[in-house]
Amino acid sequence: MARWLVRVGYDGRDFQGWARQPGVRSVEGEIERGLVRQGIAASAEVARLRVASRTDRGVSARGNALALTSSLHGPPLLRALNGIAPDIFFTAAREVGTGFSPRRALRRWYRYFETQTPPVPGALGRWRRVASQFEGRVDVRSFGRRMDPGKPVWRDVERFHVTEHGGGLLLDLWAPSFVWGMVRKMVTAGRAVVHEELPIDRLRAAIEGRAPRGFALAEPEPLVLWSVDYGENWTNAAPGPTRTQRRRWQKELSRARTRTDLQELVWADFLDPQSDRRRRPD
Repeated sequence: MARWLVRVGYDGRDFQGWARQPGVRSVEGEIERGLVRQGIAASAEVARLRVASRTDRGVSARGNALALTSSLHGPPLLRALNGIAPDIFFTAAREVGTGFSPRRALRRWYRYFETQTPPVPGALGRWRRVASQFEGRVDVRSFGRRMDPGKPVWRDVERFHVTEHGGGLLLDLWAPSFVWGMVRKMVTAGRAVVHEELPIDRLRAAIEGRAPRGFALAEPEPLVLWSVDYGENWTNAAPGPTRTQRRRWQKELSRARTRTDLQELVWADFLDPQSDRRRRPD
């Protein structure tokens, strides 16, 4: 038996978050059931599954990390893990000590895919100004869930980087740790500044804890836990997706393209009535 740190990703749309919950599908619950079915561990108790970050419902991951105990080692362990579910994938692993805690990471990297609908003139520059305000120490009372409003809670945001991507923006955030809902509330606060609904000085007052305020949660689907960094290299890498995982990816890609084409057709005449008249027979 050995203790392993494993990099895990998943499509969060079909899960009610990471944490195991009765009566609903969760990432943790799916993995725990699969550990026994795939012969990875005799029981969930033996596996002692622990995770770096408990993502919310709808939030996906490219590089979350979990620790588990198994008699399987290296590549066989990754092969067995990748047989658990087609929308959960395990890409790398390394052996760690029995007392290792995956929550003690050097930093976490979250990426939010921010669409610009409708387009906002100068959005990139405005978002970069917002990002510069967040870099450094942040009193997260305004940006977390279930926070004590009377007691400052500080987190260090190492970097907030904004770049253009297609017709939208990529919002990349690095920090040793994030409180519950922090990235999604930061996105909502940033939107308010970008759309000139919140003055930048009021955002700064919230960040510094001088005037805490409540922000709503941005949509979870565009948020991805991109990676968790422990400062050490992975020693075992998965060779690639299983056939079931590849079929799942191809199906999802086809469904997304079909959905986009369908929406364009459904909305076309309403958005441009002249196009409907041009297609009508005489």
